[in-house]
Amino acid sequence: MKSVPEENQNLMKCEHMSCSYGGAPVIEGVDLTIRRGEFVGIVGPSGSGKTTLLRAMLGSVKPIHGSIKRQPGLRLAYVPQLETVDWNFPVTVGEVVGMSRPQRLMRPKSQSAELSLIEDVLERLGLGGLTQRHIRELSGGQQQRVFLARALIQKPDMLILDEPTAGVDVRTRHEVLHVLADLNESPPNGDGIAIVLTTHDLNGLAAHLPRLVCFNRTVIADGTPAEVLQPYFLERTYGAPMEVLQHGGMPIVLEQGGDELRNRLNRSSAS
Repeated sequence: MKSVPEENQNLMKCEHMSCSYGGAPVIEGVDLTIRRGEFVGIVGPSGSGKTTLLRAMLGSVKPIHGSIKRQPGLRLAYVPQLETVDWNFPVTVGEVVGMSRPQRLMRPKSQSAELSLIEDVLERLGLGGLTQRHIRELSGGQQQRVFLARALIQKPDMLILDEPTAGVDVRTRHEVLHVLADLNESPPNGDGIAIVLTTHDLNGLAAHLPRLVCFNRTVIADGTPAEVLQPYFLERTYGAPMEVLQHGGMPIVLEQGGDELRNRLNRSSAS
């Protein structure tokens, strides 16, 4: 992460924030700060309020108590879950990416510049030459990168992703993580892009992130994976006992009934 003046570090700060949809609070007493250039994973069970937290960050849900403060002029971009996308809609890769740009009548010269910008972003994400390809013809990893390109063309300060590896295979999961880490380290606009994502994938994704937040209606724990992936915090977050093993310097979370995985890890360590 690049060094920036302290006063410019905080992009967003939730202070004792509570949100609801007209009834009882869905999330409450949330204290959370996102700083420039951070890479943050938010983990928690279904129904824990993670999506509401993202909506509050995006401004589509307003706090009923407390506050959420954003840096003036903060540029946000959002990548939804892939399962919400209609892959049969007749649209090309280039059209998907261009949808996030301001809609206006363009002269041929400005239109050419716009197309060049789209192609540059796609090239950076390893999608060069696919501008005219229909989105349903892409692999899972390529589809996720198309929506990353759609977000990145907005030149955001903060990128928010809802379950970016949900429903994908192991190879695609690693591919997405690699792309996100690269964007966080070497953003296209030259400044540090903060990345915030939600995930259910404790071992495959969360354990590899620099900062994790355990969340269930409020922040349960906040720190590095080694600090956060602890039985005490996980049980408070998920409401069930969990065991944490160390394997190759990485925490591995075992749910109840994880004997098979434990045995595999033991055999791997012994070999």
